[in-house]
Amino acid sequence: MTAPLAGASPEAVSARSVAARVVQRVFEDQAFVSEALDHELGSSRLAARDRALATELSYGVVRLEPALTERLAALARRGVAKGDELLRSHLLVAAYQLLVLDRVPAFAAINEAVNKVRHHRGPKVAGFANAVLRRLAASGARLPLAAALEASIEPWLFTALCDAVGREAALGLLGIPGAPVAGAEAAGVQSAGAPSAGVRRGLCVRLTSRASPPPAWAATAEPGALAPGALWLPPSGDLRHLEGYAEGAFVVQEEGAQWAALALGAQPGERILDACAGHGQKSSLLAERIGSEGRLWVSDISESKLARLRREFERLGLQAPQCRAVDLSLGVGDLPGDMDRVLVDAPCTGTGTLRRRPEISRRLTPDDPRRLADQATLLLTHAATRARPGGRVLFVVCSVLRVECEDVAERVRGVLEPFPFDAPEAQRIAGPEQWQCRLLPSVHGTDGYYLASFRRRA
Repeated sequence: MTAPLAGASPEAVSARSVAARVVQRVFEDQAFVSEALDHELGSSRLAARDRALATELSYGVVRLEPALTERLAALARRGVAKGDELLRSHLLVAAYQLLVLDRVPAFAAINEAVNKVRHHRGPKVAGFANAVLRRLAASGARLPLAAALEASIEPWLFTALCDAVGREAALGLLGIPGAPVAGAEAAGVQSAGAPSAGVRRGLCVRLTSRASPPPAWAATAEPGALAPGALWLPPSGDLRHLEGYAEGAFVVQEEGAQWAALALGAQPGERILDACAGHGQKSSLLAERIGSEGRLWVSDISESKLARLRREFERLGLQAPQCRAVDLSLGVGDLPGDMDRVLVDAPCTGTGTLRRRPEISRRLTPDDPRRLADQATLLLTHAATRARPGGRVLFVVCSVLRVECEDVAERVRGVLEPFPFDAPEAQRIAGPEQWQCRLLPSVHGTDGYYLASFRRRA
């Protein structure tokens, strides 16, 4: 990060300064918003109200950066801070407050941005920032959210989203708010899509234990509607710092991801393979479902992810699964072939998580969906052979693009037979006799997912 001017007093930390640092890291270092925000909030002592504002500003600015930059550029004859990401970040954070938020006074947004710029760049640059922002405030113009979101995403990607789910649902994926964001009203913020955070209470959870009162943060949680044990919390940084995490009281997991794991329909005593296990959030839910009499196998191409998965199982007090580092795009290694059920949560573009990871839209190329769909087809085809004849296979991606969803499901029909979901949680949402389903922010309040249920052909 850029150092302040020599002789300057230490910079005071505020919601706006945290957001500006997050935005700067995203643009300069290709950081993820969530990780940069967790880091900045973790080193601050902001109150809950300010943490919510910092979160809203960070996500909102990254999501709408092209539209915000266009408005600022119209008022800056020499351009908007070309080559100076610190200055640009402070301008964008202030512009977002002026153009999008309803309950932030213009003078507060302008004054803090100008003071921060003066601290780092001196009075001359601060004068430039003051002039541009005051012109922006004086214009009285607002930023229509739907149009700004569309203008801030690559045309090819917006077209693909609309083709897959329709324009309204596509805007929901980008961040048009549906249900109010948890904690936004209390923070005095009209949310433009900063996502709530999800946790899962498991079999070992002690949030409601009679032996001790529930932690204070549980009082702010709202129960989920799709997955039993799901809770939604106001966005406020890394949830692993909350009381009870170290003791295994909960798992950090978005509700749609919980529902996707439940849709496999795992039963006590079954043999289960989580074929793309990652860090193990879905794996731990499956372990709880099959119980001590069941057998869980997990595989992933990354040894480091499997190591983290083992630590997660230790934290939760769950029996360790059989772990295998396998590249399923090449083969199946020594994974056994008698599984009752196989979960394939395949790598994808992540377009279902755009409201939570707005930086994705800046990094995808038009070739990525097809490339990842080809990879997912290989993974699914190989993993399916690990199910016993007649065994169930569930394909999951956190994308909504047809090439990664329906097209992949069609390409594996030689090995797999479409078969209706048998999990009650899945049937309740997908409907009886359905074998495909999408979750969408605008409909279900979760991230976007595609699921397809199969039975292995004999």
